[in-house]
Amino acid sequence: MDDTLIAPTRHKLNVDDYHRMGEAGILGEGDRVELIDGELIDMAPIGQDHAATVNKLTQTLVLAFGEAAIVSVQNPVRLNRFSEPQPDFAVFRPRADFYATGERPGPSDTLLVIEVADSSLRYDRGVKLPLYARAGIAEVWIVDLRQRALDVHRAPAGERYLTVETYGPDDTVTLAGAPDIALALHRILG
Repeated sequence: MDDTLIAPTRHKLNVDDYHRMGEAGILGEGDRVELIDGELIDMAPIGQDHAATVNKLTQTLVLAFGEAAIVSVQNPVRLNRFSEPQPDFAVFRPRADFYATGERPGPSDTLLVIEVADSSLRYDRGVKLPLYARAGIAEVWIVDLRQRALDVHRAPAGERYLTVETYGPDDTVTLAGAPDIALALHRILG
């Protein structure tokens, strides 16, 4: 008898498969999953501090950008054929149809991605951040709720960002792609 171990074959979903699952009712709007490297990943539940921070950021970003960009809250960004994460925020270049037609917004449309993290911090840093870097997302912010800090990642290179800066509640941060936009972090982290 042959004792050779055969690894099971994994089936990788692509973005089209993922959307067909939604259209067929296999995945519903209430299912908190995202497609990461061809696998469906359960998203962490949203706690009260996370929800409040998302509300603060929504107001702050919409007021700061006005009509200069589209602030998208907890909606998907198509990174490649096998990944369509749902960051807490994506700030997109403006488009008259608000991305209602054609392809979903992708890396070239994205000025900024923001992840708000408490229980998901390790996942956001270890899985999603390298994914965003590989896709060429120019700037990613991770709001660390436990430390009340903002990590700003810029200049993607391979699976990492060459520039990482950490800011606290008393700081102001500007977006590299829109240097005229300055956000006072006490409104978000305070």
